[in-house]
Amino acid sequence: MKVLVTGGAGFIGSSLLRELSLNKNLQLFSLDNYFTGTKKNHVKGVTYITGSTCDIKKHIKFSPDIIYHFGEYSRVSTSFEDLNKVWEYNILGTKRVVEFCLENKSKLIYSASSTKFGDSGDNRNASPYAFYKYYNTEMIKRYHEWFELKYSTCYFYNVYGAGQISEGKYATVIGIFENQNKLGKPLTIVSPGTQHRDFTHISDIVDGLKILMNPKISGDGYCFGTGKSYSINEVASMFGGTVTYLPVRLGERKNTTIDLTKSKKIGWKSKIDLKEYIKGVKK
Repeated sequence: MKVLVTGGAGFIGSSLLRELSLNKNLQLFSLDNYFTGTKKNHVKGVTYITGSTCDIKKHIKFSPDIIYHFGEYSRVSTSFEDLNKVWEYNILGTKRVVEFCLENKSKLIYSASSTKFGDSGDNRNASPYAFYKYYNTEMIKRYHEWFELKYSTCYFYNVYGAGQISEGKYATVIGIFENQNKLGKPLTIVSPGTQHRDFTHISDIVDGLKILMNPKISGDGYCFGTGKSYSINEVASMFGGTVTYLPVRLGERKNTTIDLTKSKKIGWKSKIDLKEYIKGVKK
C-alpha cells in the first residue's frame, strides 16, 4: 500500500510517518514545501519530495492508496497577516489535492480544524484560517456527493508532545509554555486567559489517524480530543511560575466544543492526560 502524507516533515505528519514506518507493508511518501516543516523530522524509509500541494500532479507520479492531507497553513492569529499564504495553501492547494485524489481513486484523510466548533459555531468566520478550513470541509463533502470522493475528515484539538513547535510565531501553546518553563522565563498568556481549550497528545492523534486508514471508515466528524477543557490560565498554573499577559488577539475563541460520538464508534479514545504530561515535563 502506498501512503502519501502532505506536510510530512511537520509535527503531526512526521509523527504519523514515524509510526507507519514500523509497518513494512507500507510504501511511505511525503510532499512538503518546508514552510514550517524541517528536515530534522525526516523518518528513515520515507521518500521525501519537496514541493507545493498546488503542484501535486507535477510532483507525484504514482497513485497513492491513501493521502493524509496536513500540508496547510495552521495558525489562527497569524492568518490575518499571512492571508495570501492561507489562500494558497488552504484553498488552492487543498483543491488540487482533492482533485488528485479523485483522479487516482485515493482515499483522502483530511485534518480539518476544530475552530469551526468554537463559540457555538460562530468562530468558523472569526479568522481567515477558520473560514477557509470550514470551507474545505464543505467542499470535500460536496465532492463526495457529486463525484464519490473517498474520504474521512478528522478534527484535532491543540495537539502537543515531542516534536511540537516551541519557538517563533507558529509555536503552539504547550510548546511555548514548555520552552519558557525550561528557560525559567515568565509564561506568556494571550489575554484574558479564561479562554478554554481541549489538549490532545500527539500519540493519541496518531492512533486515530491509523484507524482512519480503514476503507470502511468514511465521512466527516471524527473528533480527536479528550473531552476535557482547561482555561489557558489553568494550564499555566500546571507549569507554575510567573505569567505575563499579552494583548487580545483577533480570531481567539472563548471556548471549545467537541462531540466524540463518531470517534468512540471506531474504537478511539485519548489515553494521555495533560496534567500528567506536564508533571513529567517539569521533572
